[in-house]
Amino acid sequence: MRQFLKVFLCALIFGGLVSFGCTKKEGTVGTTAQNAAPAPAAVPATTTASPAPPAPSGASVETTSKLAAAEWAIKQDAIKNDPDAQWAVSATASSTYGDAQGNASWSANQVTGAPNVDKFGDDGNAWAPKTQDAGIEWLDVKFPKPVHATEIRVRESCGSGAVIKVELFDEQGSAHTAWAGNDPTTELNYLIVKLSKTEYKTDRVKVTLATNVVPGWNEIDAVQLVGKDQ
Repeated sequence: MRQFLKVFLCALIFGGLVSFGCTKKEGTVGTTAQNAAPAPAAVPATTTASPAPPAPSGASVETTSKLAAAEWAIKQDAIKNDPDAQWAVSATASSTYGDAQGNASWSANQVTGAPNVDKFGDDGNAWAPKTQDAGIEWLDVKFPKPVHATEIRVRESCGSGAVIKVELFDEQGSAHTAWAGNDPTTELNYLIVKLSKTEYKTDRVKVTLATNVVPGWNEIDAVQLVGKDQ
């Protein structure tokens, strides 16, 4: 893959949050991507942002960083092991980088299964659209079983903050908007959409992005649906 000539940097004010673009690394389209290094500390984003508690008085930067890293790891583990959650098993997309198909790097299928991108940045283990900053792109994912949904978690891994809408589809194929707005996600994190238990059952989620909102490449690692049979 060719190396792009410059790094895009964009400061977007979404309730005081700053989002940064993401650049592509050199690599080969169609190969199986390798896992990256451990992730930096972060806290999963939600559609309602809450201010972080202040660091204890006199705490060193190192201590604060360790506490944040531990909190991040605990939340990531809880999400991965949520008994009411399921990961996508199939996916289609509006486009893919290098027109990737099947299980090739950056293909739509890279969003299936549990997260496997461990560091914020470009990674072939995530889905990426064909071009950067082109505008509207989407992912349409399916899950093993229909449930009454209570939460949707979209793990953004590069150019976070570009999601503008999340939809659920009932068993008759009708779309229901679960959330739409300004995506508060930063770094390697989840956009978490909480909702009242749906009256209908769903096994399909569509995530729409405006890739021009956060310049650079916008990539998604995984999508999780939370809900119960009854």
